[in-house]
Amino acid sequence: MEKTPRYVQWGYEVNASSDDCIDAIDSYFHQVLSYGRNKKVILEAPLHDKDCVLGNILAAHYLSSSDHSRASSYVEAATSNLEQSTPYEKAVFETVTYLVSEDRDDDLAFEMHMQLLKRFPKDLVSLKRAQILSFYMGQPGPFLGLVQQVLPVNQEESYIHGILAFPLLELGRMEEAAAASRKGYEINKEDAWAHHCLCHVLHHDCRYKEAVEFMKEVSESWPSCSSFMYTHNWWHVALCYLEGGSSMSKVEEIYDAHIWKELEKEDAVPPEVYVNALGLLLRLDVRDALDGSFEDRLKLLAARLTDQANWYLEWHLDILIVWALAKVGETSRAHELLEGLKFRVSKMNKKKQQVMQKGIQLCEAVYEYAKSNYKQALELLGSDFNAIGYKIIGASDEQIDVFNEMWCQLLLKTCQASAAKEVIRERIKVRDGVPFMWRLLEKSYAMEGNAEAEAERAGERAKKLEESSYF
Repeated sequence: MEKTPRYVQWGYEVNASSDDCIDAIDSYFHQVLSYGRNKKVILEAPLHDKDCVLGNILAAHYLSSSDHSRASSYVEAATSNLEQSTPYEKAVFETVTYLVSEDRDDDLAFEMHMQLLKRFPKDLVSLKRAQILSFYMGQPGPFLGLVQQVLPVNQEESYIHGILAFPLLELGRMEEAAAASRKGYEINKEDAWAHHCLCHVLHHDCRYKEAVEFMKEVSESWPSCSSFMYTHNWWHVALCYLEGGSSMSKVEEIYDAHIWKELEKEDAVPPEVYVNALGLLLRLDVRDALDGSFEDRLKLLAARLTDQANWYLEWHLDILIVWALAKVGETSRAHELLEGLKFRVSKMNKKKQQVMQKGIQLCEAVYEYAKSNYKQALELLGSDFNAIGYKIIGASDEQIDVFNEMWCQLLLKTCQASAAKEVIRERIKVRDGVPFMWRLLEKSYAMEGNAEAEAERAGERAKKLEESSYF
């Protein structure tokens, strides 16, 4: 069939013989930007036009982490029709083909996205791919530059301001992040990523009640989101309740009704739920609050995590699984996963090995922590640990911060009160509205034995925050 010029939603020409193929591609773009549940719609594009290069290469990218052989067949189909493709399709093909290749260099993959977006700055899905890539590189700075590069031609587009907000907040530019999040929300009230970014800012500022009220107000639009985005936004709400000193029943309610319950949906993606469930349970453990009903919930979850189908999908998830399995006594399975991660790192190129060694180090420490081997865990993390340097596991500042909290507890549990005190005081300088941190400071002073007045002041500050209750 003769192909006539057709255009995807950005206005870029695509050589396709079917309007239905273009519609499937545009639907996929919407699903990616909205964190939708139906990204598999891209698989319809090659059904409508088996020779469309863009449809095939985007289908390959969608399948690249779950079905390598099927993804390869879409790459082959795209390659065989490359000569007939448009400049836009060729640019996406080259960028995505390298992105899904084995042993890729992340810096080069990011550079290729930068070059693509110089030529085609309205392609927000390529921008989103670059965001995810930079997230796993732990480098929000270069990505912020890339967003600012394409912003002038996308000022009134849905989703761009939520995309802008995330690197801003990761770089500590909270006022700018809040403004970008709100602009994204004004343009599109259902932008779940903009909701998420504004919650980050409000949480950082200890405005827990405001964060919870806002998130609950906009939560009606979340059921259409992916398992990850739906449960992750509720994880943020639960974290605000937890840090703000709300009753544990509120945290429990969110875990049951909005995280665990997601698993009952037919189209749920369980590992996307597990990462948020585990992230919340680890927070409770670090607070010595993982007992009773929460301990039962962990055991129920850990029983699912012995299934290796959930392993090696995401570094962050793997580290949380190692903690959970070791915590419930499944130490042999936890060790098996840990050793498997080490083996996978050994097969990486030297550059990637050096980067991911931190992931192994953190995983080993979490394994020892879960077994109550606090001295060994602390030795693995070292005396100047800062979890922000470990974001290459694929975790945001808020997600990774639980490991800083764990480190503070390790210092206290190994009787290093003076060191703990200094670390905790530095944390309080940044965020002074967290009752838990004041309780840890009180404990560190009390352990020193010669600072009763300081311990009392810290305790009073914690009590005041708890009693004034953000809720």
